[in-house]
Amino acid sequence: MKNKLQKACLVLLGALAGVLLSLNFSAIAQKEGARTPLPVEELRSFAEVFGAIKSNYVEPVEDKKLISEAINGMLTGLDPHSAYLDNDAYRELQVGTQGEFGGLGIEVGMEDGFVKVVSPIEDTPAFRAGIKTGDLIIKLDETPVKGMSLNDAVKRMRGKPKTPIKLTVLRKGEAKPLEFTLVRDVIKVQSVKSKMIEPGYGYLRVVQFQEQSGENMVRHVNTLYKDGLLKGLVLDLRNDPGGLLHGAVGISAAFLPAKATVVTTDGRTEDAKRKYLASTDDYLRGGRDDYLKNLPAAIKTVPMVVLVNGGSASASEIVAGALQDHKRALIMGTQTFGKGSVQTIMPLGNNTAIKLTTARYYTPSGRSIQAKGITPDIVVEEPGGESRAFLREADLDKHLTNDKDKAAAKAKPAAQPNGKPKGENGDEPRKPIEFGSDKDFQLSQAINMLKGVHIIQKN
Repeated sequence: MKNKLQKACLVLLGALAGVLLSLNFSAIAQKEGARTPLPVEELRSFAEVFGAIKSNYVEPVEDKKLISEAINGMLTGLDPHSAYLDNDAYRELQVGTQGEFGGLGIEVGMEDGFVKVVSPIEDTPAFRAGIKTGDLIIKLDETPVKGMSLNDAVKRMRGKPKTPIKLTVLRKGEAKPLEFTLVRDVIKVQSVKSKMIEPGYGYLRVVQFQEQSGENMVRHVNTLYKDGLLKGLVLDLRNDPGGLLHGAVGISAAFLPAKATVVTTDGRTEDAKRKYLASTDDYLRGGRDDYLKNLPAAIKTVPMVVLVNGGSASASEIVAGALQDHKRALIMGTQTFGKGSVQTIMPLGNNTAIKLTTARYYTPSGRSIQAKGITPDIVVEEPGGESRAFLREADLDKHLTNDKDKAAAKAKPAAQPNGKPKGENGDEPRKPIEFGSDKDFQLSQAINMLKGVHIIQKN
């Protein structure tokens, strides 16, 4: 038995070495200026563990499962955003960027073995049920989440439309777990919305940065301008979890001068060191026509306020940071999420891929967004903001530090208040505010700012 195990380990060790070499391991090392030898001792340990599991685990385990779990463990141990994408997860990622997928409508992450809600997506079952940013999902139906991978948890939440699932969540300020029964639906995210708040004052909301968000934004802006010039425009990025980088560059370019810097990235490889400008080279993909050429010229100079909050992450922080640094718009609301890292999708074959953090984002002035976010020019809290608990990047286990702001890197996340968010009757949690409605306090203050009227910073 021992000899067989040793032979199996040697075979696997050779296979692993071959895989690493085929993945250009040594070429990557050369990019860094030095050859890095294969970690033979560590690979031997891996092979021995693999062989021990195959020989001694209480039930037979397929090789494919063991290798997949090992890859997943390598990636999830790095930071909250690197991950292994199996067939289903890779397909869902591709479909999600097109704006339609099945499920509940929540952006989630992993924290201490549980699923945490980063942001509910508007007009979805989760949003309508009252799921909130920062909720900790501890059970899916009757199955505890503890011990599940994020991919497994997401798979359980996905399913056929019109089928129910029960979510048990812990929420700060609540004495006991809350239960929500949601009905799955086909999630069609309308990435851009707009309306006239009153004559001369337009409202443009980007819900998520998708493949067609730039083109959709142009259509909405032209609709706002059809009755004449605007006196002011509110760009709403609240609870926007981000999305595609080129979408963020395109929407930023709509309001900035040609060739203005939108965002820069920096990482270990030359490919990760990039500057993205307000130019067609950086926001168009696939040889499409320049959709921004159809915008009214006045969009470059119309007075603007950008609304953000703790649910504004990644691509939405890039847009807010670019408009803030170029002094193109006033940023209003509360501190953003602080996701300032770049994830690159690397296909592996067999319809799988890895999502790997390869760089950090920096605003045009060189500020790092990572674990800090964008600080508004004017802080205006949401209704119940004192008791609203926003999960932020700095709260996530293994998050990357902010390399430009040592104080932010060392700072502990702010303590969240324990008060229960009250409704008008004093005992029910507040329902989510409908952004863009006449009850939207932050929006009303943004309009007041554009009019030059005194604003109220707390409701």
